Amino acid sequence: MKPRLLLLEDEPTSRMFLAAALADLAVEVDLAENIAQGREVAARGGHALWLFDSNLPDGTGSALLAALRSEGLSTPAIVHTAAVGEEERARLLDDGFDAVVIKPLPAAAWLAAVQAALERAPAQPVAEEAAHYPIGDTPVWDDGAAAAALAGNRDNVHALRQLFLAELPAARDHIVAAASYGDEAGVREGLHRLRASCGFVGAARLDAAGRALRDDPGSAARLKDFVDAANATAG
Repeated sequence: MKPRLLLLEDEPTSRMFLAAALADLAVEVDLAENIAQGREVAARGGHALWLFDSNLPDGTGSALLAALRSEGLSTPAIVHTAAVGEEERARLLDDGFDAVVIKPLPAAAWLAAVQAALERAPAQPVAEEAAHYPIGDTPVWDDGAAAAALAGNRDNVHALRQLFLAELPAARDHIVAAASYGDEAGVREGLHRLRASCGFVGAARLDAAGRALRDDPGSAARLKDFVDAANATAG
């Protein structure tokens, strides 16, 4: 019998990428897009591994894991997050996750992390790369990075990009609205979700602009760069 996994991810592009990559493993995957749904599916039991997003609109992966543990469920769990830094990784491990995976990441790295967790071996986090170019010099699309993330499957790249572009205007407007109210936490929350998808589809300029705005969410100049990059990406 194939191992059954539970994948919890609210962002459609990320969920599609992560689920598609798992097709290369001999596993069956249950999908959930919010905490309530994830808790319901997990409570049914029968999973070899839980794959939880760290931050969702209706709660956190850590809170869900704690609730499931309190109910006596001991399924191994790894967490995937767009947040970076040793403090965040240490916190998530302290919360009970077996491994921490940093999004975005290539399909091969995601599969390696899942396989390691299935074998009950520690998986190493994938570090985020720093921006190498000024935002204006960064190409709108990095086709090579997108193809590498999806193991060279350009049909999947195209499908993910179409989904990403459909979601982009709402994501951009959410971040701009949060900035207009001085809600730096809201800006970072919106960027947290968006930037993982940027990596999966190769939206290089938007990713660079999002990283810069994340580091200085109160900057009008950084916000303008972000909006310009979002509009260029949307075409």
